[in-house]
Amino acid sequence: MNAESQRLAVNAGKRVPLEQWGPYLSDRQWGSVREDYSRHGNAWDYFPFDQSHFRAYRWGEDGIAGISDFYQNLCFSLAVWNGKDKILKERLFGLGNHQGNHGEDVKELYYHLDNIPSHYYMDFLYKYPHKAFPYEQLITENRKRSRTEPEYEILDTGVFENDEYFDVGITYAKQNSKDMFIRIKVTNRGSVKAKISLLPTLWFYNRWQYDPEHKVPVITLRDTHSVRAQHARLGSYYLYFQHADDLLFTDNETNMARVTGVSNENIFTKEAFHRVLIDGEDPKPFRKRKSGTKFSPVYNLDLRAGASKTIYLRLSNKIVEYPFAPGFDNVFEIRKDEADIFYDSVLSSGKGSELRQIQRQAMAGLLWTKQYYHYDVERWLNSSDGITPVNTGKQNGRNHEWKHLKNQDVISMPDKWEFPWYAAWDLAFQCIPMALIDPCFAKNQLLLIMREWYMKPDGQLPAYEWNFSDVNPPVQAWAALQVYTIEKERTGKGDITFLKRIFQKLLINFTWWINRKDPNGNNMFEGGFLGLDNIGVFNRSSPLQGQVFLEQADGTAWMGMYALNMLDIALEIAMKDESFEDTATKFFEQFVFIAEALNEHGMWNEEDKFFYDMLAVDGNSPLQLKTQSVVGLTSMFAVSVIQKKVMDKLHDFKKRISWFENYRLKNKLFWPNEEHGSRNEVLLSLIPKERLAHLLTRLLHETEFLSPTGIRALSKYHEKNPYTVHINGVHYTINYDPGDSTSDFFGGNSNWRGPVWIPMNYLIIRSIRRYGEFYGNQIRVECPTGSGIFMTLEEVADELSRRLIKLFLKDKSGKRPLFGEYGEFYTRAGNEHLILFFEYFHGDTGKGLGASHQTGWTALVADLIERLEVKEKVV
Repeated sequence: MNAESQRLAVNAGKRVPLEQWGPYLSDRQWGSVREDYSRHGNAWDYFPFDQSHFRAYRWGEDGIAGISDFYQNLCFSLAVWNGKDKILKERLFGLGNHQGNHGEDVKELYYHLDNIPSHYYMDFLYKYPHKAFPYEQLITENRKRSRTEPEYEILDTGVFENDEYFDVGITYAKQNSKDMFIRIKVTNRGSVKAKISLLPTLWFYNRWQYDPEHKVPVITLRDTHSVRAQHARLGSYYLYFQHADDLLFTDNETNMARVTGVSNENIFTKEAFHRVLIDGEDPKPFRKRKSGTKFSPVYNLDLRAGASKTIYLRLSNKIVEYPFAPGFDNVFEIRKDEADIFYDSVLSSGKGSELRQIQRQAMAGLLWTKQYYHYDVERWLNSSDGITPVNTGKQNGRNHEWKHLKNQDVISMPDKWEFPWYAAWDLAFQCIPMALIDPCFAKNQLLLIMREWYMKPDGQLPAYEWNFSDVNPPVQAWAALQVYTIEKERTGKGDITFLKRIFQKLLINFTWWINRKDPNGNNMFEGGFLGLDNIGVFNRSSPLQGQVFLEQADGTAWMGMYALNMLDIALEIAMKDESFEDTATKFFEQFVFIAEALNEHGMWNEEDKFFYDMLAVDGNSPLQLKTQSVVGLTSMFAVSVIQKKVMDKLHDFKKRISWFENYRLKNKLFWPNEEHGSRNEVLLSLIPKERLAHLLTRLLHETEFLSPTGIRALSKYHEKNPYTVHINGVHYTINYDPGDSTSDFFGGNSNWRGPVWIPMNYLIIRSIRRYGEFYGNQIRVECPTGSGIFMTLEEVADELSRRLIKLFLKDKSGKRPLFGEYGEFYTRAGNEHLILFFEYFHGDTGKGLGASHQTGWTALVADLIERLEVKEKVV
């Protein structure tokens, strides 16, 4: 075992497989639901970016490339100032939802370069302009633009022209789990001399503001090169730093005079360092003060063109006489080498290859987006933030039905700036690439969302903090199977205990779905938007006027997939524990009923050869909503192969399903697609083989779903053929919209009407591959449709994988499709290796859109690369 594997083995024995210190600091705490104490739930306006500098947070902290302990008692991050900005940059800037023409969006250039699961080595790059940061320009220009125009980005402002910026690299290397070296390297990329001030900042999360019994921690000056941070729970830590130009103390307290306008004589508030550096306030009181809850040494650098300067710090729980003894910096190379060895052991792509680079940065982003998440809904509803009194608007408003939810955990986030909160189905996808490098943490995350302080007593899982009651696709059972299988394939041993634990909780959630989302008891399911935001011709989460009922093809298909996943889990456990055999039979029967509903009750259109949602209006015959979207493709996801050894061992299961089949066929009842392979295995799928072939014909047509870089969420057919439906006198229309959203559904910051989404592509690829593994050469389809090229289904899965991976690969000109019109910036010397992992991608060009650091589910590309590389090596 290599050094990192040994550390992970130690963590696996812990109750929570987590290092005490890691990148658990959020990129954005302002504008979150947790910090919103308003009467009407307007989180973006209640706590905007402009107030984040002088208002203490109540539910967490944020910073740039920051770290904290896993309870976020003590935090460290870097602040910078170029001598021209009006704001000390202590956190990343971005637009609030109402400021952007496509919703909220971070407007900074930063990159997750490297990380390993133990966080013994972490590398981060931030690009900071010489010129004044264009805060107002970004707000003003984006407000001018309509929804049909692209966003105005930081690279549009001109502040990075002629390379007039600093590369600020922040690297962490642990000596041990409680002793961390920090390297801050600043390089002037421009052709002229430029100044920059660095403020490596240490501070305590302000818990004492809402807990009078909480002893106020303190940071105290020890000498000119170190401070001591004392905390009742955490103990003592020491920050050692090299000679600084200044030492400043203040407190992590709200400047109430700025918030309320009421005079306050306390000068030791959160934004004090800003006032000293930028407003010209007398620094003497902050130098003279020798303690506080926030501290920073100040380094004023004046760098000539192309020059670099490196600053070192060390955060340790031990008193160290010589913290920077000769050779101390070797720890960075040692940890970097260990990271290289670790990734060599878990990834199959070639060392130094472009594919390895993509995988490595995908994993880095996935690990950097771990975040401490704190939210006690009951306390939030019934307390004040000291600014707005407790009010009935909030008490009866957002999330008031989730009083049981009391979260205080480190969670894998989709994107720590755009989405600094967990989302149930995002988390499921995130756990799959995580399982490649840290299966114990992946399993922990899937179990965590099922725990009683998350799951509602009735079995509903929390969707996301903006509305915990929204409904995401039920992919947790599928993800649990994927994580279990990845670990079993790599170690040779399956964690049956994990499957048993999660299966018990999944049973409760499955029952909630059956009872709450199938109101007519006909196995045709509702669910609302189901994570696909604006995929519908109208907002699927908002009830329409009158007696209108929506039965969803994807809701029904997701539940068919859920039933089949539960069957697979029950069978896997039953091979070790036969008491689960009866449960497997139950889910088999449930799967049959759902398959019957999808195929026999009007969702399939024989003329179009496609599945559609159905709408019943005022007792009239159901109407098919003929939008050719990924909704109609979800039926492909429910596919499983039962091995002969399972049938041979589980006699009661085999006997029961044989009886059930004979009974239904004898009585001319529906029976789902069941085929027996050459090795006596059994394929079960939600749709018959001929319907699969029809769906694949559409999916693989380049004028419909198939784009150069993946499967579109809405068929390009609707570009020239918009679909319109009239309901109770209201006209609803949907057309192909391959870029940013032009609708305001769900804040308008995501779009499912044409772009390529990695998670849905991943599900499509995995399903097609599963079919292909069973059918082998029996089925060959034209790919692309109309090309005259025929492929097996496994070859189709490979082709779709390559198209997705192409998003991240350089073309002949050295540009990656995902950077779109900004590709030139990433061909400049020093930038060629930088990659971003966007939320979704333009349906025609492949340009990255939405959140720019969503290495949550977009990190799935690392698994696609892995599967292709392993396969090609075997061949």
